[in-house]
Amino acid sequence: MEKIYSSFEAIQQDLKTQQTTCQLIVKAYLHRIDENKHLNAFLEIFADEAMQKAQEIDAKIAQNNAGKLAGMVIAIKDNICYKDHKVSASSKILGNFESLFSATVVERLLAEDAIIIGRTNCDEFAMGSSNENSAFGNVLNPIDNSKVPGGSSGGSAVAVKANLCLVALGSDTGGSIRQPASFCDIVGLKPTYGRVSRNGLIAYASSFDQIGPFTNNIADAALVMEVMSGADKMDSTCSAQEVPQYSNHLNDKKTYKITYFNSCIENDGLDAEIKAKFMTFVEELKTAGHTVEATDFPYLDYLVPTYYVLTTAEASSNLARYDGVHFGYRSPNAVDLESTYLKSRSEGFGEEVKRRIMLGTYVLSSGFYDAYYTKAQKVRRILKTKTEEILSDYDFILSPTSPHTPFDLGKQVDDPIKMYLEDIYTVHANLTSLPSISLPLNKHTNGLPYGFQLTTKSFNETALLAFSHQLLQNKN
Repeated sequence: MEKIYSSFEAIQQDLKTQQTTCQLIVKAYLHRIDENKHLNAFLEIFADEAMQKAQEIDAKIAQNNAGKLAGMVIAIKDNICYKDHKVSASSKILGNFESLFSATVVERLLAEDAIIIGRTNCDEFAMGSSNENSAFGNVLNPIDNSKVPGGSSGGSAVAVKANLCLVALGSDTGGSIRQPASFCDIVGLKPTYGRVSRNGLIAYASSFDQIGPFTNNIADAALVMEVMSGADKMDSTCSAQEVPQYSNHLNDKKTYKITYFNSCIENDGLDAEIKAKFMTFVEELKTAGHTVEATDFPYLDYLVPTYYVLTTAEASSNLARYDGVHFGYRSPNAVDLESTYLKSRSEGFGEEVKRRIMLGTYVLSSGFYDAYYTKAQKVRRILKTKTEEILSDYDFILSPTSPHTPFDLGKQVDDPIKMYLEDIYTVHANLTSLPSISLPLNKHTNGLPYGFQLTTKSFNETALLAFSHQLLQNKN
């Protein structure tokens, strides 16, 4: 019977003692992907290529010159470019488009001998919280197939949870890594904005998007972050700050000062059982020697509106290039320039993407620019200043990742307001550019998982990963 690995450490151990090979590991993942096609997690599998790469890495291992990720099988979200491979952002408008270059993160992972096994399904152009907006069908939650896996990186979260790969990459614009991680009972990390290069990530909202990993544990997240992070001349927003060896600090046993926002926990939308469990968790942290205090954050109601004004504005600008002329889908019914634009975009984009483009175009239009866009930028500054002020007194902000457990497929997809409120606890980190992680700490009495989220100061991933490691070890 094939062995299921839940940590890279176990893979390395078996490779070292020659109990397995990279080829056997890849073969086992390909077998499980085939068995779990119904989950619709993958849009494309790079089977032959992954096997060939595994063979090469086995030879490197034998010669003792393999990279630090040798044996790690990774899936990438379908908005991350991989040279000579299709990338569609799960949209019809990018149909059969093949990337001419690889994203910086892909190059860095491959350089350390990671094996990329395929590209995963997601909400179209990363717009959604349930993975029901893909042009290629819904992704199902492997814990309960009648539930959503979360979005927009639902395929990546499902691939890790269902053991179809060891690690997967997602992108997080307003919670698109952390919310699916919560719904699928795994670890999901959104790094500090600028910690990981966005070069080769198909943009949704450029001042919000960040690439991050889904893993089963903190050690794997730390290792992948070490490889992916750091300055990149291809991305001017990428920080030149030195990348710490995160994995060397995971066993730092410190006590921390933690806060949570009263307004988050007293929110009417929060599931009563999650609230009760959260308060129990606060007491457990205190018992373990940490300081945990409630603080007031008066701006909770402004988070989601500010986020949607700014991200839709950026989306309107970023998605203007998909016009039926440059590349991608062109309507066969077009007869002149105007109808080429109109029909290609109307037929090529899904409903949610069109909704966000129209919202963004509206808030950027001459009569409303100051009333919406300029005001939202000012609010974003206030949010950042207030959050930094709080984090000058505390190490972490603790909150639920999502107000509830995974919901039924089809239940909310026709209600945009309800879907936008899915992001109520996650958008804060994106608006303020801070690192944030969802940890698989809980199970509801309905049998479904939900995560708790930790947010910390910019570029404080070392402490974030160390404390997360401590919490998950205590849980186990």
